[in-house]
Amino acid sequence: MNPCDDGYFLDHMPIHSNTPLLPSKSLRSDDLRNFRLLLKLCALDHSSPSGQAMSYMMFVVFTLLVPLISCLFIKTPRTRPSSVMDANSFNVLVQFPESGLAVIGFLTLICFFRIYNLTQLLFLDDSTLVRLGYSRELDRALHYLAFILVPSFLVELVHKSIFFSSAEVSFPFIKSSCAALNFVIFLLVVFSWVYRTGVFLLVCVLFRLTCELQILRFRGLHKMFDRCEPDTIEDVCREHVRIKKQLSATSHRYRFFIIAAFVVISTSQFVALLLVLASKSDTSFLSSCNLVVCSAVQLSGFFLCLLGAARITHRAQGVVCIATRWHMALTCASEAVSPESDTDSSDNIYINVSSSLDLSSFFQARQALVEYLRHNNKGITLYGYALDRGLLHTLFAFEFSLVMWILSKVVVLS
Repeated sequence: MNPCDDGYFLDHMPIHSNTPLLPSKSLRSDDLRNFRLLLKLCALDHSSPSGQAMSYMMFVVFTLLVPLISCLFIKTPRTRPSSVMDANSFNVLVQFPESGLAVIGFLTLICFFRIYNLTQLLFLDDSTLVRLGYSRELDRALHYLAFILVPSFLVELVHKSIFFSSAEVSFPFIKSSCAALNFVIFLLVVFSWVYRTGVFLLVCVLFRLTCELQILRFRGLHKMFDRCEPDTIEDVCREHVRIKKQLSATSHRYRFFIIAAFVVISTSQFVALLLVLASKSDTSFLSSCNLVVCSAVQLSGFFLCLLGAARITHRAQGVVCIATRWHMALTCASEAVSPESDTDSSDNIYINVSSSLDLSSFFQARQALVEYLRHNNKGITLYGYALDRGLLHTLFAFEFSLVMWILSKVVVLS
């Protein structure tokens, strides 16, 4: 499964193998500088050969090597009663999903790096609404990332400090553990957690941001129905086709990430549940905190993706309602529809109808437009299946219930 198989859309786009994800000046006033800085801090800058080498080296070290060392060579002695569940079991358990999600996120980003810069990835263009609103959406996306990462990092830092205060690092070629070695491994483990979590959440935020920018385009499409001119139908159809292609490209780009992340998260939660239910031991903050933080991050990132897909699919389906009411208003030769005015509502429209316009002359064209929109309103799809609110709410409810069930079994502060 190729995470960037964009089908028709990619067939009509130039492929630049050396195109960096972030050009030096992507937009006016360098509005993407925060994203460029974030990618450099995460060692994900592929704009140069040295940046690529550093990126691959950091990926191997923090996603594969350090978690392997944590599983094999870091042990917590059993100083507590045997009824308390061993922290080593939870430590090993969380390493696999954290590394798995980081691998999925890294592969997805690498696929993007080879084809697009960030302007192309987010479909930033000269649309008035997009140009006015993208700065706010970019800041909001970074806030989402900070709201998830910072609290999780603080809890993880406290847990790792307690864990390594009693942990023993033993390598086959080192006879005895020392404080300096423990501190170095402690820093590596913390950096590894930040790197893996950041890579996974970064892809989630990029997907959510792409969906939010598409919502701005749908708002512009809604405003086209406020007027009634001979070229209105042509303009609406042209803009909708453009948005549909972008949504199709977005669906193809992120389908690998969404499906693979769902499989990894569900599998890890089921394994955790089986481990907890099979154990007869109690839990403590030392043993269960790893699993709590891991589950919270997974659920938060997955929720970002689902919410973004649900919002854009709802907007795509709402265009049919707008077009139908517009067609009805013109057919009835009404001067105004809906006395209320709410710029954020997709249900309210106001139509100015020229008295000199022959409304019956393009009745069939309006009817054809409504039928076209009715059969092309899927939004975000996975292999042709629309991710509408009903399906997405079901998926989130399933993951949330599973996570809450596990946490109810393991969260005991003692």
